[in-house]
Formats: sequence, structure tokens, C-alpha cells
Amino acid sequence: MEPDTPLPRVARGLAAGSVIAVLTLLWLVDYVATANPHGGLDGWIPTLVSGPLAIVLLLAPGRRPELRWRAGTAAAGSLALTAWFALHTPLANATWGLLESAALLILLARTARRVERPSAALALSAALGAAVIVSPARCVWTWDPNIALVLTFAVGGAAGLGCYLRTLDARRARAMTAVRHNERLELARNLHDFVAHHVTGIIVQANAARAIHRTSPDMIEPILDTIAHAGSETLDSMRRLVRVLREEDHHGARPGEILTELARLVSAFSGDGTQARLEIAAAARAARLAPEVETSVHRVVQEALTNVRRHAPGAAVTVRVDIDAQGRLRVEVHNSPPGVRSAAPVGGSSGFGLVGLRERVEAVEGTLDAGPDGDGGWHVTVTLPVLAPVAGSPV
Repeated sequence: MEPDTPLPRVARGLAAGSVIAVLTLLWLVDYVATANPHGGLDGWIPTLVSGPLAIVLLLAPGRRPELRWRAGTAAAGSLALTAWFALHTPLANATWGLLESAALLILLARTARRVERPSAALALSAALGAAVIVSPARCVWTWDPNIALVLTFAVGGAAGLGCYLRTLDARRARAMTAVRHNERLELARNLHDFVAHHVTGIIVQANAARAIHRTSPDMIEPILDTIAHAGSETLDSMRRLVRVLREEDHHGARPGEILTELARLVSAFSGDGTQARLEIAAAARAARLAPEVETSVHRVVQEALTNVRRHAPGAAVTVRVDIDAQGRLRVEVHNSPPGVRSAAPVGGSSGFGLVGLRERVEAVEGTLDAGPDGDGGWHVTVTLPVLAPVAGSPV
């Protein structure tokens, strides 16, 4: 299974490089326009002070100071500088600060996208937009309605881009929440079936103990041991998933049939001629698994095989199930490089497969690792708990 596609990462790199190139060019224009025999010292303020400071506020690493404080500081500083130049010493032989305006536009788009409170995002975006539009008032020769109109369109474009990206982010967050919710619901259905089975057994054993406690008291202790063991297993499963509910139909493996279901999955995957094999260690065959762990194994293998078909058609696949050095169940799905590299994932890709798998695996106290193998292939590896140490396995 391969990553969705390298194109988005390349596109982001190209976009970042283009932005840096444009900002550098604008700073050079500011510098050349200011470095003339008739320019005064005031003309260097936008070029060497406010412009670079705006870039610092835009590119400040980390989350501190918060974006809203950076945006507010940039807008207030730019507006104050514009007011000072316009009312006292308008610039005659320099630009108003093209680098500063560009940095404010990018900061505006980021603010519209990232600031969580809509009211704060709106107010800060308006302040940044106003700072950009009125900045030509710093110069005698650039305070022109046409320039203001162009900057107004630029502000509108930056705000529109930020709002569009904000909408995409919200849509993706809702989709990820839905994936996690569905995974929790499916696990809870498994828990319900498991608890119902064991509670029924506990009731039957308790009634049997009541019936024989006078005639065969020596048989009571094994029955009580069975009841205690069933109750312990039930509590262990409930402790993992006590807060989730199940409403949808279940389509995973039924408890106790995981090895058969894995064989069916691999066989179905090999039906179109793709090479796929299943390797199950003897220790793994002897392991006792909770029902929610069994269905998690089924879901992981199913999703991994589906992604191999989408992202690496023609690749050879191996599914390995064994017990690791800590006595935990280890399931690995590994594929070789694709036989035919497709331009886009076959059948499309939602991008939420690993999100749901990780949520499911962590819910049953497991771990998930996925990534390239260094030779052009891909692996998905999960480790999951077993109900008791497996005989002969290292613990």
C-alpha cells in the first residue's frame, strides 16, 4: 500500500517556492525605488523595517504568539505607520511597502482560515484588509483610486481564499469525526454480542450451582471459577469500550472465526490474479483473542488489502500473523512495489482509511504503524493484546 500521491506535497513545495520568489522580488522593487539620490531616510522604513517585520509575523515558528495576536499586531502597526506618513511626512520618492502589503495579504488569508472564532476572524481580516487598501496613502504619488481598487480586489481574493480553505478544513474535520464515530459504533456492537454471550453463560452456571449446591457441593467450586472467569473477560472488554454505542449493521468477522475470515479475504484478493499469501504462526493460531480484537484484525487486513488494490495494482501481498516478543498479536500486511503505477488511486481515495484503523486499534489497546519499506513497497503493522499469554511464546 502506497501513500495517496506525492503530488500534493510537490505542489505545496512549488507554491511555497513561488511565494518566496514573489516576496523577494517585491522587496527588491521596494529597495530599488528607495535607493535613489532623492530619497530620504523615511523611505527606508517600509523597506527595511515594516516589511521585514510583517514577514516575521507571518512566518513566526510555533504556535506562540497566536495567529490572532500576530494578525492584530501587523494590522495595527501598518495602520499606525500609514497614518503617520499620511499626516506628517508623505513619501515622495519611495514605494509604500510592497513587501509589507503582500505579507499582510497572506496573513489575511491565513487569518480567515485558521482563527477559530468567526467574529475574531472577521474583525482581524477586516483590519488587515483596511491596512492593505490604505497603505498607498503613505506616498504622494501613489494615492490613486485605481491603485486602491486593485488592492481592494487583492484583499477580496485573499479573504475568499481563506474562507474557501476554512470550509474545506471544516468538511474534512467532519468527515474524520464521522469515521471515528463509525469505528466506535462497530466496536460497541461487538462488545454487546460478547457481553450478551457471557452473561447468558453466567446465568446458566449460576442456576446450575443453585441446583446442585446441596447434593453435590464438591462441584460448586469449578462452576464458580467459570463464572468468575467469564465475568472477568466481560469486564475487560467493557472497560475498553464502555462509552460507545452501536446502531449500524456489522459487516466484520464474527468472534471466533478470524482465521477463517482472513483466509477468505486473502483468497478473494487473489481472485483477480494478484499474488497474495497468508502466513499464520502456530503460536498465533493458539492465541485467545477478545471479540473486539478479532474484528479489529479483520478490519485492518480488509482495509490494507483494499488500499493495495487502489494504490499498488499488481503488487504481491503477504499477510503475516504471529506473536511478538512481548506476547502480543502482531499482524502485518506488506506489499511489493506496484506492477503498474497508476496516475490516481483506483476507485478514488477518501484519505481517512488510516484514521479509522488507528482509532479502532487504539480503542482495543493496540498500536498501528504504516509506511514505506524503503524498496518501493508499503507495510501496515498492528500489535494487539491477547486474553492470556500464549504457551511457548516469550513474555
